Amino acid sequence: MRAVLLKEFGGPLVLDEVEKPAPGPGQVLVKVAASGVNPLDTKIRAGKAAHARNRLPAVLGLDLAGVVAEVGPEVTGFAPGDEVYGLTGGVGDLPGSLAEYAAVDARLLARKPTSLSLREAAALPLAAITSWEALVDRARVRAGQRVLVHGGAGGVGQMGIQIARTLGAEVFATGSNRSLATIARLGATPIDYTTSPVEEYVAEHTAGEGFDVVFDTVGGATLDLSFNAVRTYTGHVVSALGWGTHSLAPLSFRGASYSGVFTLLPMLTGRGRERHGEILREVTALADAGRLKPLLDPGQFDLGSVADAHAVVEAGTANGKVVINVAD
Repeated sequence: MRAVLLKEFGGPLVLDEVEKPAPGPGQVLVKVAASGVNPLDTKIRAGKAAHARNRLPAVLGLDLAGVVAEVGPEVTGFAPGDEVYGLTGGVGDLPGSLAEYAAVDARLLARKPTSLSLREAAALPLAAITSWEALVDRARVRAGQRVLVHGGAGGVGQMGIQIARTLGAEVFATGSNRSLATIARLGATPIDYTTSPVEEYVAEHTAGEGFDVVFDTVGGATLDLSFNAVRTYTGHVVSALGWGTHSLAPLSFRGASYSGVFTLLPMLTGRGRERHGEILREVTALADAGRLKPLLDPGQFDLGSVADAHAVVEAGTANGKVVINVAD
């Protein structure tokens, strides 16, 4: 089968012929239709994601959507012909989705939403699972709360806005001027972080009380700002990129809480993988109820132009989630 290989960090992506995998116990062989591109994919390629623990040569690609071709021993719940999606590989020793076939742990999969195409489904897994873990599993967002999403037009941010709204929250999201229309389209109140200091938008949108939940999808200085934007006592900051060195003083002086999300952990350790499948089943239900939908970049890429797709993501010029067409 054809697959895109990374043989050295920072080196070129190579389209090559490799052996087609066979599903082992607990695995499903998926004929891959599409692979979503995340900023993490580009960082892995560049050798800037030590936390992903990739072993080279590696097949990259985190998000997958496709059709079940075979099921291995001990697999129940899936059958050949099922359309599925998941966050299934591209880290550690797990082969990714930039290949015609992938043998993946069945616990990481769910049936794709019937209301979405395979391309649309491939845009969801990493972003949706990260947002669900942050807003549902960690912060337990509920109706009537004010939720601030940093980076609302990004892949994770878009899912965060939509999931928070389904939970009944009033949602606000930061972005630059070019992304404000997308944020508003998703149903959140847009905040231009380039012109509005944190004190100003906290005063304007919460009467100075702070947001009940702040979801940071950007990291770095944005996480520090989050500590200044959260409500006193009951506020909760959740970050998907809390890996730097940060002063907790602003958070502590508010008596507020912090949680981190590391979405790759079940894939890297093998523990808790069934939770990813459970979350995606919830996401499927939301999508089929018309309450969640990815925004896709119109660009068309295939296995021969993965580097071009990565370049678009790195440049920050994508208008929605970039998806690679794997199947002909």
